[in-house]
Amino acid sequence: MLNFRLSEEQERLRQSARRFSLEEVLPVAWHYDEKDGIPIDVLKKAFERGIMNTDIPREYGGKGLGLIEAALITEEIAAACPGVATSLFDNSLGMEPLFLSKNEKVKAKYLPRIANEFKLICFATSEPTMGSDVSGIRCRAQKDGEDYILNGTKYWITNGGVADYMTIFATVDPKRKHDGICAFVVEKEWAGVSVGRPIPKMGQRCSNTTALNLKAVRVPKENVIAEPGEGFTLAMKTFSRTRPIIGAFAVGAARSCMEFAIDYVKGRKAFGVPIGDFQSLQFKIAEMYQKIETSRLLVWKSAWEADNGMDPTLSASIAKFYATESALDVANEALQVFGGYGYTQMFPIEKFLRDIRLYRIYEGTSEVQRTIVAGHAMKVYSPVMPLLEDLPVMRAKTPFQAEVEGQGIWRCRMCGYVHYGDKPPQECPYCFFPETAFKPYSPKGLNRRKDSESEDAGSLPQ
Repeated sequence: MLNFRLSEEQERLRQSARRFSLEEVLPVAWHYDEKDGIPIDVLKKAFERGIMNTDIPREYGGKGLGLIEAALITEEIAAACPGVATSLFDNSLGMEPLFLSKNEKVKAKYLPRIANEFKLICFATSEPTMGSDVSGIRCRAQKDGEDYILNGTKYWITNGGVADYMTIFATVDPKRKHDGICAFVVEKEWAGVSVGRPIPKMGQRCSNTTALNLKAVRVPKENVIAEPGEGFTLAMKTFSRTRPIIGAFAVGAARSCMEFAIDYVKGRKAFGVPIGDFQSLQFKIAEMYQKIETSRLLVWKSAWEADNGMDPTLSASIAKFYATESALDVANEALQVFGGYGYTQMFPIEKFLRDIRLYRIYEGTSEVQRTIVAGHAMKVYSPVMPLLEDLPVMRAKTPFQAEVEGQGIWRCRMCGYVHYGDKPPQECPYCFFPETAFKPYSPKGLNRRKDSESEDAGSLPQ
């Protein structure tokens, strides 16, 4: 039985995050957006209030909470400022490869530090020329005894300029593509590590984004979290667990845009009445509401799958691209509701629109997510319905009537014409294909799919 009711603990966590969002994040969001700087003091307060690093396992000093809880927290923080939410959640992104790694020593070394001290860790796969192709990593990892020497540049790194630790993905040989990728935990203070200037951005200006430059950085054996050939899989597993939270960012930001739009249409008058009385604006609000509700359910579903040990890759991609594109639609329509005021910096929508626009790009563009979903639909998904050539559209009589009358049923595989008789016609009367185009039909043929025999017709196979 499905149950979408949050537990008492989850509801308390959500309310705690909501209070923090309204009391600590919202009052400073526009200041730091104008400043184009990360509010480190806000992140420290989030750490102290227990709404950061909630996913660190208990055995390492953490709370051991799941992605559902992370989604609840993230939605509330993003509702006040998507940029701050990005900076806050980035620790979970940076730690996820450690959680998934088999290297128990590196977990025991770093996770307790992050749980008990205010330490930031970033995630670094992207590079200046790589784009969405993770297999195109060029940052080199050269074996030197049991250690590795790293040389190269990582780019678009959230919290890269303020992080104490970094999970770095590199390759032993770019020509080996996926098979050459490995991963490491690197400390910012190590020799050869340098940080670029903060990258100027259109939105998400409350999050720090920089390049990381690695010049002959020696990484000891104990800091290897993925050997060559294991790094790509580790990165993909990481994304399948973090993409639901990108959807949660979008839900929170879109929710605020809708709330501001509702407030505006209730107070603004035109032609002597509140503009909220106009059906055209009511319809805009209705569209916003249904997109937010749908997005939240998709986020929760993918987070629930991850928390229950299922492979969330497909659901995470759906949640990520639906929620982020819906959020952009909501913000755009909210600005339209505000009219000229929405286009100014004196009202909140323009910042949310700038912040939301990034969601369709990072952690896999919407196009990448569509490729993942299309690949599943075309190659993995098990249809319930029979093949078209086994599905005559019978109008003259049902197949059961024809069977009682002793008539054969023949379907033209080209145009779909159904013929009743002992044998097919020599030529189709519609498309003129010869009798070899006809296929005999039996009602039992509808059950011919081997890949559907074990499926429950009442569920959607995954």
